[in-house]
Amino acid sequence: MNEDRSSSGSGGLSWIDRLGQALTGEPRNRDHILHILRAAKEKELLDAEALSMIEGVFQVAEMQVRDIMIPRSTMVVVQRSSSLEDMLATVTRSGHSRFPVIDDSRDSVVGILLAKDLLRYCAINDQEALDLQDILRPPIFIPESKRLNVLLKEFRHSRNHMAIVVDEYGGVAGLVTIEDVLEQIVGEIDDEHDIYEEAYSILKHSDDRYTVKALTSIDEFNSTFDTEYSDEDFDTVGGLVMHAFGHLPKRDEVVTVDQFRFKVLHANNRRIGLLEMHVLPRDEEETEGV
Repeated sequence: MNEDRSSSGSGGLSWIDRLGQALTGEPRNRDHILHILRAAKEKELLDAEALSMIEGVFQVAEMQVRDIMIPRSTMVVVQRSSSLEDMLATVTRSGHSRFPVIDDSRDSVVGILLAKDLLRYCAINDQEALDLQDILRPPIFIPESKRLNVLLKEFRHSRNHMAIVVDEYGGVAGLVTIEDVLEQIVGEIDDEHDIYEEAYSILKHSDDRYTVKALTSIDEFNSTFDTEYSDEDFDTVGGLVMHAFGHLPKRDEVVTVDQFRFKVLHANNRRIGLLEMHVLPRDEEETEGV
């Protein structure tokens, strides 16, 4: 043990002793703390992953729910009037574990359905046996302005994993999960279904409207839309769009690249997640380019 401590240099101090020395004295503010920690990383007292998580903790204290929520337009929901067969199809297709249940519109969320609560009905497949009201969990509604650190604390205490986000008028703006918050600290959390979903990177709604995942490769985009963007400059559509913006965009920002107009549907402080894309008529493309 003594050899380990002396071999680390700096007069025989271990890395933890040296880190303690670096942090001696009262930090002036948050930026000062981060400066000290980044200097510690440069001296190899912290690894890059540990520093990234610490920075994520600081960011969570500043960010609001609106910065990371899944927007209303991309929420996967279940209609309360749906048949058991349709519900099971939605669960299977999406791979999610929790679903907002709505009445007539996405503004009328009446509960949260857990996929595991439907499992008991899979074998019998009996619509009459299903009383949806009995298995619905009460929805938790939160404002867009709620701080993420406060939300994480509430998630832990209530043991809820999903909350419905409402705007200032009381309408549903989106949803947020505990995984979305934790990803701000530890980075992207991929599960088996995330890998499976990579096959569905471009979703066609009409001849001129698509939903495109930002991680869609440039090669796949070129193949789908008969374009010739170089993958030497950008590997993904997200990289192409971010270059066009000139910065990391926020939700609802719009940019036009040639004949494609991209609107950001989902993004966090690290990367773009989901894009809505409209293919513009040639005359409109030329007008916008003037």
